[in-house]
Amino acid sequence: MREYYAQRAQTLEKVYQKPERQQDLREIQGKVLDVLKDQRVLEVACGTGYWTERFAPVAASVVATDYNQSMLDVAQAKAYPEGKVQFALADLHDLPAAAAGQYSACFAGFFWSHVMRDDQTSLLGHLSKVTGKGTTLVLIDNNYVEGSSTVIARTDLEGNTFQLRKQEDGSRVEILKNFPTDSALRKKFGPAVRDIRIFRNTYYWMLTCVLK
Repeated sequence: MREYYAQRAQTLEKVYQKPERQQDLREIQGKVLDVLKDQRVLEVACGTGYWTERFAPVAASVVATDYNQSMLDVAQAKAYPEGKVQFALADLHDLPAAAAGQYSACFAGFFWSHVMRDDQTSLLGHLSKVTGKGTTLVLIDNNYVEGSSTVIARTDLEGNTFQLRKQEDGSRVEILKNFPTDSALRKKFGPAVRDIRIFRNTYYWMLTCVLK
C-alpha cells in the first residue's frame, strides 16, 4: 500500500477530476467545511493535501500527518493560511497521545476504506487515545458505483474487498478498498462513539461522530 501511493503522489488527485462526480464532490466538501469550521484539526493520512488545502482556511489550526514522504512533499508545496497548518511524517499508530485540548476534531479522507475490518475497532480506540475523548471524528470515503468505480477483484473470508489498481509503470497491484453500508458503520462505530451521523450522495459518504 505504501509503495503504491508513493508512486501515485504526483497523479493521485486525478481521481477528483471525474466529471460525473463534481456535483457530489462539491456537496461533500461543503459538509466537511461546515463541521471543521473553527476546529483544531488532526488530519490522518493527509496524502497530497487535497482536503487540507480546502478546509484549512476555515479551521482554527491543522496538524496534517501522513506516513509517506512523497505525499507530504506534494502537500507541503500547496498554499495555506500563514501559521495555520503543520505537517508531520508519521504513521497513525505511532502518534503520541494529544495534550489536553490539543485537538477538537480528527479528519480522515478516503482512509477508512483501506483499514481491514478486523483492525477497525482497535483503530477507533487508538484514535480516541491520540486525539482525546470528546473529539469530533469526520470520515469521508467512496461509495461503490457500477461503471465508475474500479471493479472489486476479490472478497476475503472477513468480507474485506480488494481492487486491482494500475500503477504509473503499467503494473497492477491489489489494494484493499472496503465499501461499508450504513448499518455496518453504525454497528462498528456504535460501542466506541456517540452522536453518529451518516450522509451519502451517489459517489461519496460522510460519517461524523464524537469519540468516547
